[in-house]
Amino acid sequence: MPPKTKTLLTKSLSLLPPTRLRSLTTVPESTHLTDPHLTHSFCSRALNFSAKMGFLREGKQVHSHVIKLGFCNVLSLQNQILNVYIKCKDFNYAHRLFDEMHVRNVVTWNTVICGLVDCRGSDYESSVYMGFCYFRKMLLDKVGFDAITLNGLLRACLELNDVEIGRELHCFIVKLGFAVNSFVNSALVDLYGKCGLVKEARRAFDEVYCRDLVLWNVMLSCYAMNCLAEEASGFFKLMQEENFMTDGFTFSSMLNSCGTLGSCNLGRQIHGLSIKLSFDLDVLVASGLVDMYAKSENIDDARKAFDGMAARNVVSWNTMVVGYGRLGDGGEAMKLLIGMFQEDLRPDEITLASIIRSCSSALTSCEIMQVNAYVLKNGFHAFLSIANALINAYSKGGSIAMALQCFNTVLEPDLVTWTSLIGAYAFHSLPKNSIDTFEEMLADGVWPDQIVFLEVLSACSHAGLVNEGLHYFSLMKDYHILPGLEHYTCLIDLLGRAGLLDEAFNILNSMSIGYSSDTLGAFIGACKIHGDVKLAKWAAEKLFEMEPNKPVNYTLMSSVFASEGHWHDVARIHKLMRDRCGHGVPGCSWMEYAGTIDEVPVKI
Repeated sequence: MPPKTKTLLTKSLSLLPPTRLRSLTTVPESTHLTDPHLTHSFCSRALNFSAKMGFLREGKQVHSHVIKLGFCNVLSLQNQILNVYIKCKDFNYAHRLFDEMHVRNVVTWNTVICGLVDCRGSDYESSVYMGFCYFRKMLLDKVGFDAITLNGLLRACLELNDVEIGRELHCFIVKLGFAVNSFVNSALVDLYGKCGLVKEARRAFDEVYCRDLVLWNVMLSCYAMNCLAEEASGFFKLMQEENFMTDGFTFSSMLNSCGTLGSCNLGRQIHGLSIKLSFDLDVLVASGLVDMYAKSENIDDARKAFDGMAARNVVSWNTMVVGYGRLGDGGEAMKLLIGMFQEDLRPDEITLASIIRSCSSALTSCEIMQVNAYVLKNGFHAFLSIANALINAYSKGGSIAMALQCFNTVLEPDLVTWTSLIGAYAFHSLPKNSIDTFEEMLADGVWPDQIVFLEVLSACSHAGLVNEGLHYFSLMKDYHILPGLEHYTCLIDLLGRAGLLDEAFNILNSMSIGYSSDTLGAFIGACKIHGDVKLAKWAAEKLFEMEPNKPVNYTLMSSVFASEGHWHDVARIHKLMRDRCGHGVPGCSWMEYAGTIDEVPVKI
């Protein structure tokens, strides 16, 4: 190496940032500076580390040193510099460097295309489409692409949720002979599977003759994510018949399918096989076992699997927390949260959202406030899932003021956040607040869905706001939303409470989607309020035909007769209920006292 170049390199190394790149990269000794291969190796390692850690400033410094040292035309280093700018999302520098490169190989093009697909940012969609533009330039320049190029483009289709471009790429892949490539077809099967096109995914799988484990696992997960548990089970047996070795991902997908299907027996067989092959020690598989048993409502077996785990991560704890949450066992869920702290594990946003959302009906107000305090102290209030769960929890706990306070901490509320607050106001019989919040949401540019309209209609129904309810019911058409049974139930309840029984009866008879038991129950309740026994008897006959073994239906009609003093009919309905339903299940209430919730059964 010439003395001038040696001096430049020594100076360059001394200028590296001491706290980041230089401290984490081995700097060559001064006696090694005469070897250009070591100099190239050092620059390469420094650029790789800068790209991995997102050190843009340091990457630019190494770039300048590469130019000073005369390595600016070394293609491998140019590709690595390009990778730094792409990974650090400095696309202006990346495009400039790409345009200045006189020689480009397939690695250069793949760095840009795959980098644009993998780099998420504020303008992510435009970046992904830019990747397709570079692929078009690649074809025009007659540069030979490889499997990595096609894999990146298929992932781009998945990110854009554009299966049509994926189909076009599939044709291109078949035409150029890449259809037998396991790496390319894994991305293709994944694309079709996540778009719900299971038959197309299986067709792409069958086109490959030499399949690797990744391709088998992707096809298995395709069945699992589309809730095709029986197909997943058959495919797993096919893997065994082909003598293909399974791994942790295989077992995880199968356990997910068993949980979806609710097939605990098959899940136990998978559990036994995982123990036989020692995969039960894998955290991913063990978490899948806990999830499978919890979804099958075998919470005791889920807890045994959880307690038997050799190592647990946050995902494992979350799985168990959600399992207790599904059963409404908030007490055990809170004990698990305490157990996480005792094992020096810190809950993430999923843990906290699951604790609040799944167990809010069973948590005491004191526990909700404790979780809320932890959320605020550790900055989790910025997560929408947690804020939405807190709004619902405080609403169910009777604290609308705290629910509003949680809403006000959200900088950019989404549809779920708005719906949570609107529903909270409706739940607390504050219809005007509910309607005002809905109008504020529309003014904020948030597009409503069926659920938020249901909350508004419910608020109007409980307050007897007939004109407002009819207005919002008709407004659904402006947003291309078809009213469902729940919306019609609210509308009939609204009209019935206001004494417009004939109008409610006409709507009930003209419903094209039919009526549900809740719709008929709402109509009977309105008939009771206004003493219309004739219409109530008509609805009760329909209700008894629809649900002959449900005691509450007979109780509802009995109360109508009792309110009008028709005691003979009351006795007849009670006898009919005993003959068809047997003994009724007694109701119960929950009472919070001294930080605990007690169940108080009704004596009959």
